Amino acid sequence: MAEPTQLAYRTLKGIGMLNAAPVPEGNLRCCVYSPDGRSFAWASPEQVSVVDASTGHVTTTLPAQNVFELGFSPLGTFIITWQRPSKDEDGNAVKNLKVWRTIDDNAGAEGQRSVVGQFVQKSQTGWNLQYTSDEQYCARCVTNEIQFYQSADLATVWNKLRVEGVTDFAVAPGKDQSVAVFIPERKGQPAVVKVYKVPHFDTVLSQKTFFKGDKVQFKWNDLGTSIIVLAQTDVDKSNKSYYGETNMYILSASGGFDSRIHLDKEGPIHDVAWSPNSKEFGVVYGYMPAKTTIFNAKAVATHDFNLAPRNTILFSPHGRFVLVAGFGNLAGQMDIYDLEKDYAKICTIEASNASVCEWSPDGKHILTATTSPRLRVDNGVRLWHVGGGIMYNEDMSELYHVCWRPQSPTKHPLENPVHPVPTPHSSAIDYLGRVKTPSKPAGAYRPPGARGTTTPLHFKREDEGGAAFVNNGISSTSGGINGFGKPRRREVPGAEAAESNLPPGASAEGGVSLAGTGEGKDDGNLSKAALKNKKKREAKKAKDAEQKATALVTGEGEGPNGTVNPRSPGRSPERGHNRHRSQGENYRSRNNSQRRNQSQGPDGQTFEHSSRQNQSQRRDQSRRRDDSRARGPKINTRSANHSSFENGNAPANAKATQGGKSVSGPSAPAAAPDLTVTSPGGGSPEEKRVRALLKKLRAIDDLKMRVAANEKLENTQMQKIQTEESVRKELAKLGVQE
Repeated sequence: MAEPTQLAYRTLKGIGMLNAAPVPEGNLRCCVYSPDGRSFAWASPEQVSVVDASTGHVTTTLPAQNVFELGFSPLGTFIITWQRPSKDEDGNAVKNLKVWRTIDDNAGAEGQRSVVGQFVQKSQTGWNLQYTSDEQYCARCVTNEIQFYQSADLATVWNKLRVEGVTDFAVAPGKDQSVAVFIPERKGQPAVVKVYKVPHFDTVLSQKTFFKGDKVQFKWNDLGTSIIVLAQTDVDKSNKSYYGETNMYILSASGGFDSRIHLDKEGPIHDVAWSPNSKEFGVVYGYMPAKTTIFNAKAVATHDFNLAPRNTILFSPHGRFVLVAGFGNLAGQMDIYDLEKDYAKICTIEASNASVCEWSPDGKHILTATTSPRLRVDNGVRLWHVGGGIMYNEDMSELYHVCWRPQSPTKHPLENPVHPVPTPHSSAIDYLGRVKTPSKPAGAYRPPGARGTTTPLHFKREDEGGAAFVNNGISSTSGGINGFGKPRRREVPGAEAAESNLPPGASAEGGVSLAGTGEGKDDGNLSKAALKNKKKREAKKAKDAEQKATALVTGEGEGPNGTVNPRSPGRSPERGHNRHRSQGENYRSRNNSQRRNQSQGPDGQTFEHSSRQNQSQRRDQSRRRDDSRARGPKINTRSANHSSFENGNAPANAKATQGGKSVSGPSAPAAAPDLTVTSPGGGSPEEKRVRALLKKLRAIDDLKMRVAANEKLENTQMQKIQTEESVRKELAKLGVQE
């Protein structure tokens, strides 16, 4: 007859065991079974208690306070405790990792116990010692070496495996005493995994080098003949994943085989597990919906399951069934497959919000639980039959931990696990009565306009016939096969570039598009209005070019109505620069310009200019003033034409209007001016000095305004303000009046 199964759990109020003697309640921080299943231990703030798992009788009490982690050796001979790191009165670190004998014949009458060994272990991750299956040796990782001890004597290091930069290791189970070590990337060198035989550390049996490996997970098969290395990086440099990149390798302990496991679907590796027969393993990988594949010991794929949103794979203890499930942020569906019947699917179980999933030792039941702190509501334990029915349900308050009692599969003959189906517990029947079954399957929300129509392929998952997910490192909102919005431009090497999606009014070469304005197009493709506007612009450009040419030759500018501008638009190097011009000067300048534009000749002739000409003159004057401010102080010079206008006399080549007719005065040939082009930064040393002083004066004015605004200045800035008087004196010496 098969031995009854048993499970233990820990909640906020205490620890409990099903199918076993009751356990005292209280503030119990952790609990654990021994690997052989004979003992069960828990830690309270005062001590550690060890009981016989079958009877519940207390077998050992350890005087260890505030223990946060517990562990057993493979045969249950030793129990290991871990306490939080602390320091003694002298400031030295306290040895917080202690190893005790589970059954100590030398224990005192009042519970006095002596430790087998103790160490300083600061990190809670990987805190426990690693034992060989026969408990002959144990090992721990320190800086740049793996230290091996004989289990009965932990005070003396038995042997050392010296490996520069080692960060992780794993001792193999089974009869072959092997150890695998991992050295991450450093100084441009690739990461490496090496396998040694204990205690022959001079020879490397097998090794594999690879890049993209910041940390690894070791997974030995039960026989200890092969190891899977799951390498992971903290950052994905291709920006395709938030969680880094993952790669998988397999090595044999004898060194006869090593290879990278090639996966045919892009995406992360979610889970990997060995079968109990040590001849095959399963991998769940790829972007959702993920792909699940069974490989043999040579990393050759033997079977692929259908695509589905899954991230967990578990083999039953006998290797007969495999469970493929999706937990975490997935719906919690579990698919059960029978490997002996050509991977036939038995059932699908709905276990929503499950955070723990384990096969029972008999291979017929599955444990699921919702635990805290991942989810603080709906905590409880549920047992399911491999055929899909629920067998037991118990709701609990703040469930922290639950596990099966370890038992050998040989104690539970499998026979026919599917039939007959056992009778469910009353709690399972009550649970089924409370669960609401939807009258019709609930699907995704569809807007009224899309109801009754076929779902587009880009809204379907890959396992539902949709397009395969392609992650190119760009947000899905940028478009594409699986994105929304406008699709991205397709680029074919060697082909003509397609028209890109540009904002309205933008040009493909950059800037503003001239489409619709008549620029850059043939006249035959333009409308009448656009053609008319084009002719107007061309006429205006020709007229402006003619005026500029006349100004360069005569030194004077001729207006659009044939009148002569009083000033030449040409730039003269003798013109001064004055940036600090008052508004009164600008106003007087505009009045003088108006008087010049409406002066009378000796015969009562009136020189009138159109409003357009006046506006053009004002714009020219404004531009000249801006140019003069940029160049420096302005030295006022007036031409002969300007003087004749102010005296009421028109220039010789001006046109007058009399009786609505245009009258031309006698023209005299004008001498060509001396055209000398100078750069704004040129001039005599005196002019350069004037420009520098004016620039310094403007900076002082800006600093004074900042002081007036209660802004705190530096000492050098305050000293600069104090030099204002000396700057003005120097300008006065140079003949510049401010």
